[in-house]
This record gives sequence, C-alpha cells and structure tokens, in this order.
Amino acid sequence: MKERFDPCALELLAFCRSGSTLQGAWPQAGMGRLAGSLAATADADVAWSASGQWRQVTGGEAEIWLRLAASTTVLLECQRCLQPMSQALQIDRAFRFVHGEAEAARLDEELEDDVLELPPRLDLQALVEDELILALPLVPRHERCPAPLPMPAGAEVAAPAPPHPFAALAALRRRGPGGPESGPDDGTAGE
Repeated sequence: MKERFDPCALELLAFCRSGSTLQGAWPQAGMGRLAGSLAATADADVAWSASGQWRQVTGGEAEIWLRLAASTTVLLECQRCLQPMSQALQIDRAFRFVHGEAEAARLDEELEDDVLELPPRLDLQALVEDELILALPLVPRHERCPAPLPMPAGAEVAAPAPPHPFAALAALRRRGPGGPESGPDDGTAGE
C-alpha cells in the first residue's frame, strides 16, 4: 500500500525516507503573498513537483533532502514603460533538512547547500510561494517596450536654472528708488 502525503502538511521525514514524489498545480490566485507583488493576478496555475531523498552517509546520520521544482507565468509592471508584462518564473532547488535550528544555521554558513530545520510538518505550498517570490526580478523590464517611451531611456530632462539669489536686488538697483515710472535723476522732479 502506497502512503499518501498531504502537500500542505507534509510529514517530511516519512516522505523522504520513502523516496516519494508529489506533483500537482495550485492556482496562482491562492498565493496571497505572491499576488501582492504582482501587477495583476493571472488566471494561471503554479505547476510543482517535490521529491524526497534519504541519503545514507558513511559514519554519520542519514541526510534528509527535498528537491522542489515549480513554474508559472506572472504579470508584472515594466519599470521602464509602466505597462503590464508577463514573466516566466521557474525554480528548481534542493533543500537539506537537519534537526535543530542551531545546526541548520551552522551548516548553512559552512555549506553551499540550502539547509533548513526539519519541521514536524512542512507546508509545500508556502515553500513554493516563498521560492517564487525570491525568483521575481528586482526591476521588471520588457526586453523591448511595446509602446514608445515619452523620451529615450537615459535622457535627462534639463531643469530650469534656479533664479540667482541677488537678481531681485539687481532689478531694484536698475529701477532706482522711485520705481519704474521715475526717469533718470535730472533734478526736474518736484518742480
């Protein structure tokens, strides 16, 4: 009899010991944290697969490994033209699980592998969502924007020169004390 595993409450130790594989699809709209990073939620699914491995080690405790793969297409806002764009996301990661948070932190610094603490039950959907969020581009941009940009990329807008701080004083000096109507000081004023 083949053991059934729940991907949202996965008994990881038993899953890896049995060398089992799970796969399926979750609606992208059901991943709220991912949806918060998108321009719009696509009517798309996230295809995923997970396989467990129990690796015997000579002279040591067996290693618990989980290989996780997922793919989907998301809608982002291009940071150049501000128009929607679709972006394919794919992940393919291997995680090693160990007993205890301190051991996970120690090995994570020593090894290039991704090392996590072994939970009693693992929510694969949350792990897939975390990895998709990490796979999002920092600055999404079209390879080539579909609409012309208002100005070429990289062009700088010339800002108007700020007024000289003494320009108002210079204007007063030119007009004289009587204002704009007064003419040159010819001594005829007041006759």
